[in-house]
Amino acid sequence: MSDPAKVRRHAERVRELVASAVRTQIKDPRLGMITITDARITADLREATVFYTVLGDAEDKAGTAAALESGKGLLRSIVGKALGIRHSPSLAFVLDDVQEHVKHIDDLIAEARHKDEQVHKLAEGAAYAGEPQPYKVDDDLDDEEFDEDSEDEESDSPAAARR
Repeated sequence: MSDPAKVRRHAERVRELVASAVRTQIKDPRLGMITITDARITADLREATVFYTVLGDAEDKAGTAAALESGKGLLRSIVGKALGIRHSPSLAFVLDDVQEHVKHIDDLIAEARHKDEQVHKLAEGAAYAGEPQPYKVDDDLDDEEFDEDSEDEESDSPAAARR
């Protein structure tokens, strides 16, 4: 196992190298507006996963994925030479669809806010369905009943019998 700090440094270096090589050395016309967002490498430094985003529609994304797959060998050799490690890591490219997730979450939040506003509008003119105190109690009767109960308890208790 390698040092985690060393693995992170190598992953960052892989990201930089792939981004630079895609910009300067890959001349595939299918390659769209691509951004290399992240790279992760296994602890044994054998496999690297490169995350990327593409600006455009599904056709642009598919074309970019095909261009990256066709240029994978060139990119791997560039990364291997630059890292200077014994084994050049194999590269896997993964479309990073964070933007789509963010848009979906924003849409859900906007929908929740709209529904919350509707609930607040309905609640503005709302009133309780019944009276404020639904259980009416006569305070005078309660006091009298309590006094009678306490007298009965005193007479039934053994302390009252001793008096």
